[in-house]
Amino acid sequence: MSSSVTARAATFAQVLRRVFALAAPYFRSEEKWRARTMFAAIVALNLAYVYALVLFNQWYGRFYDGLQNKDAAVFWREIRVFVVLAFFNIALQVLKFYVTQLLQLRWRSWMTRDYMTRWMANRTFYHLELARYANKDGQTPDNPDQRIQEDMQLFTDYTMTLSMGLLNAVVTLVSFVGILWGLSGSVEFSMGGTTYQIVGAMVWLAIAYCVVGTVITHFIGRPLIGTNFRQQRFEADFRHHLVRVREYSEAIALDRGEKVEHGQLDMRFGSVLRNYLLLIKQQKNLITFTSFFGQAAVIFPFVVAAPRFFSGAIQLGQLMQISSAFGKVQDSLSWFVDNYDKVAVWRATTDRLTSFDDAMRAHAAQAMPLQRGEAADLRSDDLSVALPNGTSLLSGAALAVKPGDSVLLQGSSGSGKSTLFRSFAGIWPFASGHVKMPDGAVFMPQRPYVPDGKLRDALTYPNPAADFTDEQLRKALTDALLPDLASRLDDSDSWSQKLSGGEQQRLAIARVLLKKPAWLFADEVTSALDAQAEGVLYKRLSDMVHAAGGAMVSIAHRAAVGDFHNQRWTLVPQEEATAGGARYRLNISAAQPAAA
Repeated sequence: MSSSVTARAATFAQVLRRVFALAAPYFRSEEKWRARTMFAAIVALNLAYVYALVLFNQWYGRFYDGLQNKDAAVFWREIRVFVVLAFFNIALQVLKFYVTQLLQLRWRSWMTRDYMTRWMANRTFYHLELARYANKDGQTPDNPDQRIQEDMQLFTDYTMTLSMGLLNAVVTLVSFVGILWGLSGSVEFSMGGTTYQIVGAMVWLAIAYCVVGTVITHFIGRPLIGTNFRQQRFEADFRHHLVRVREYSEAIALDRGEKVEHGQLDMRFGSVLRNYLLLIKQQKNLITFTSFFGQAAVIFPFVVAAPRFFSGAIQLGQLMQISSAFGKVQDSLSWFVDNYDKVAVWRATTDRLTSFDDAMRAHAAQAMPLQRGEAADLRSDDLSVALPNGTSLLSGAALAVKPGDSVLLQGSSGSGKSTLFRSFAGIWPFASGHVKMPDGAVFMPQRPYVPDGKLRDALTYPNPAADFTDEQLRKALTDALLPDLASRLDDSDSWSQKLSGGEQQRLAIARVLLKKPAWLFADEVTSALDAQAEGVLYKRLSDMVHAAGGAMVSIAHRAAVGDFHNQRWTLVPQEEATAGGARYRLNISAAQPAAA
């Protein structure tokens, strides 16, 4: 039993450390003085609110005594006092609400921007997704979008609500336990011929009542923590797949994949409903007990104090004061009982944010095994590339591309062509060795990212559109064989949905023609184009990089692309027993014209 209690205490202490680790950075940030001042004001307002409750308790005694004595003067005087106290209490609650909400808003704003900054820094967003698919143990955090958007709001809201509620409970307990002690008197009872006297009986009864209720509540509500955690994950998975259906709507429609996607959505929504039904059942059990507990607490002090009232030991005012004080003490001691469902959600949210925060910190502290530097040309030494699951694709490669070169990288699907490009770019965390790269090299993926909004912003992404003139933008579109778009620079649309795959690739080529990089790495950038358009655009890209004194490295399957390259790198399968177990080796040769 003692080991179980110790384990729970350790778990509770661990939760508090996690909460502090998440909350402390804001109160140490550049906004610390504003944050601390607002927090101190909230604490002061909560203390003033408890003081108002004490004044109300004293008012109960005077008011009900006046009623019992049929004293009209006291009655009307206390009515006026009540009006003052009521306005004082209302002002406190309104001001407390406003300052609390304002602090929550600023706190959430700071935390959200901090997490977004760290998530987007050093390609953390990309590496965490890779790690999630590589790890089968489910330890890598899922759905970072939900953690940043929803969990952040829940954490700041529940942390403020629960912490101030706990502060109120503690201060109220300290304030009213003395009042209840003085009003409750002593209770005598006989047992075995001996008379016993309990001083402050109402206090001890309130403590016993709440301790029993807290223990029972904990055992009934403990499963809610894990169930809330899973509910947030299932909701996020369902929402994520809905977004994917919207993003890939055309491909799904062309494949007649509606039935499959509907089944996938229904499966995920089924998980949401099953877990939510379990959550309802667990909350039903908790609400059943807490409702009974709360209702019994209303009548309990009257039942205990009634004998003293009917014997004439206390008057009606004191009875009402006892009831009020007992209620406040019981409410304070029952804080855990009344807020267990909120604590469960808060605990699950804290765990999700903590795991996300830990993953980002671990990534920030993790050194990339690939060493990169700048040079006038591309050079790699002892370059090794692997998959996230540890499978080695390439080992110990020594590669070189000089200004004026044009290299065509080929190999079977899945041989690691795009992964080698990612290693050159420095975004692939499963590569090691040394790579030197000219500054300003541009990498073009097979499927470009086309943001929604104005066409000029999509064309210049990620640079600001203001960096270029309208004439430059229109020329780039025309040179990329998109003359019809040249007059639509200020049109806003969902371009990834509006443009075909070939048009999106030509828009990406227009970006490159606009920026004129000297070094270009192109990954199947014309795969959706016809042969004539491919030839025209490859020639323009080749002329551009060579005119700038640079080089081009391309991935392509079509033989005709070889006409624009003077070298060919081919990933050739080999036995795993050689070259450190790598699946492929690079065969370097001169590129052959397509006609050959």
